[in-house]
Amino acid sequence: MGFTDASGEKIGFGADDTDETSKGELIYEYRPQVTQTVEYGASADAMFAGEPPPPEGARFDLYLEGPVAGGKLNGTVRGVDYLNFRADGRAELHIHAEIVTENGKNVALEAGGVAVRQDGSSLLELREHVSLRSNHAELAWVNGLEIWARGVVDVASGQVQLRAFSV
Repeated sequence: MGFTDASGEKIGFGADDTDETSKGELIYEYRPQVTQTVEYGASADAMFAGEPPPPEGARFDLYLEGPVAGGKLNGTVRGVDYLNFRADGRAELHIHAEIVTENGKNVALEAGGVAVRQDGSSLLELREHVSLRSNHAELAWVNGLEIWARGVVDVASGQVQLRAFSV
């Protein structure tokens, strides 16, 4: 997929390095940076380093902002991932964001999914189901799309890389 980690090395998703979501049409690729982390008593750094969450789980709000390019939507994304680490270690994503297109039109983005740690690294693999909404006539085509996205976050650098495809 061409993703790279904080050191510049290529990131793969397994032995064959394939991405099943890429069989659809590329809607967007984004590379936001985590700009702020809100903690609610548990340490985000500890969770991201692989420590187990407390018995009640752990909640973090990750604020994201960065470029959107490489598909039918181009501009900037800004939003929040209301991340929940369950007691069993599974990380659940709950994202609300806006994409502002290059010509200043807004698209609402809502996504849910999971983040899975890649063994021995600072990388979490992201898998998301995405809904887009816009009331701008020229962007009405996004409203009916079924979108699946896949990517990674390097928790050491806060860099997210994700590609989203209509299926």
